[in-house]
Amino acid sequence: MAPDRTPGLTESARALAAGEVTSRELVERALDRVEASRSTLNAFRLVRAEAALAEADAADRERAAGGRRPLLGVPVAVKDDMDVAGEPTAFGCPGAHPRAAEDGEAVRRLRAAGAVVIGKTNTCELGQWPFTEGPAFGATRNPWHTGHTPGGSSGGSAAAVAAGLVPAALGSDGAGSVRIPAAWTHLVGIKPQRGRISTWPRPESFQGITVNGTLARTVADAALLLDAASGSHHGDLHRPAALRVHDAVGRDPGRLRIALSLKPPFTAVPARLDPAVRAKVLALAERLARLGHTVEEAEPRYGRIGLTFVPRATAGIAEHVREAPFPELLDRRTRDAARLGRLLGGAPLRAARRAEALLHRRVGALFEGYDVLLAPTTAAPPPRIGAMLGLSGFGTDRAMIAACPYAWPWNVLGWPGVNVPAGFVGDGLPVGAQLLGPADSEPLLVSLAAQLEDDLRWHDHWPPHRAVADSPAA
Repeated sequence: MAPDRTPGLTESARALAAGEVTSRELVERALDRVEASRSTLNAFRLVRAEAALAEADAADRERAAGGRRPLLGVPVAVKDDMDVAGEPTAFGCPGAHPRAAEDGEAVRRLRAAGAVVIGKTNTCELGQWPFTEGPAFGATRNPWHTGHTPGGSSGGSAAAVAAGLVPAALGSDGAGSVRIPAAWTHLVGIKPQRGRISTWPRPESFQGITVNGTLARTVADAALLLDAASGSHHGDLHRPAALRVHDAVGRDPGRLRIALSLKPPFTAVPARLDPAVRAKVLALAERLARLGHTVEEAEPRYGRIGLTFVPRATAGIAEHVREAPFPELLDRRTRDAARLGRLLGGAPLRAARRAEALLHRRVGALFEGYDVLLAPTTAAPPPRIGAMLGLSGFGTDRAMIAACPYAWPWNVLGWPGVNVPAGFVGDGLPVGAQLLGPADSEPLLVSLAAQLEDDLRWHDHWPPHRAVADSPAA
């Protein structure tokens, strides 16, 4: 590996176990990279430099005494919607926020695996939009082209991993917020089954549509971080049976029946698949066919699934706005969404939640004839910085739906999906495709993604060095 190439999660854990490097060295290098990228990428809301170095030293002492944990001493990052003890959780919002008394369950499990959390990554306000910008922290930029967004809402985590600041990071996904930035930064992004990674201290997040997930350069790294963070808190509303996803990496998925879906689900405003993105997804489908799988065009029966998404999403925003220490500082679009959420929070919300069982049966019928669904992750490549920032609420919704109409139905269903890199379009802008499955299908999706990765070797491609070195106008 070239000296300016950051080792991945698996390689970092191996090098630490072999005594080739210390945790302090890895954490110091990560902190140096974060500092060097501040003026260009702006991936982090908060950096725990002193605390992370102290935790790295403790990890080195533990290893010297014979301690062995899966991620002992490996630096990672988490999105700033997750509680880290002693640090504020701003979730993209302006103003001062109280410090969390204890780690959220996902962070607690990462620490239990030995990981060192070096900081909390930027996210748009309450995770609502597919861009990571706002007055609270500025603009987070795409390492592949800093004039463009890395996506959102887990844009800080995606930018940090894509640029090699950290080997892997946690994000969260309520309408594609792991998969969209993964697609737009050439990463693997796993949105797991609802409840696979706990959202505690919330029993569920955004009325059950938001889950925590992982971003990494390789399938193995994303799966390793997923296993480390997975597990339930006794207060969680959703507690799927435990499984190990990393074990599926390298496992032959067999000859699968894959449905290719190119039609956007029902949307209230027009959405059109960019021809360049369509070509990349079709090329991926052809690659899967050459690997021995049967790929056929087939569309899920989504119906008017959007009518069940809006009450859950806006009611979730209303819950967060009620808890915000400075609601008057929030974006007008946030306040409007919260107002709608309060209106829909009674009978419409209950009806939306009841409809999930019917949607499982109707959409799930696809998997009677197919094993996996392949679809675009987004309809367009990443927009330019600022393209959506100043829009009205309706204008933002139109722009979001036009760019990102494909990811959110799987949040309503609560089922797993994996973004895989699909290549580059235009001026070197990354795009991706989703591998989607029914409940608890993470192992199958990961084994298929790993097979594709072994064939395409997308992890060999890195952003240009100028992404960290040049000015934000690059």
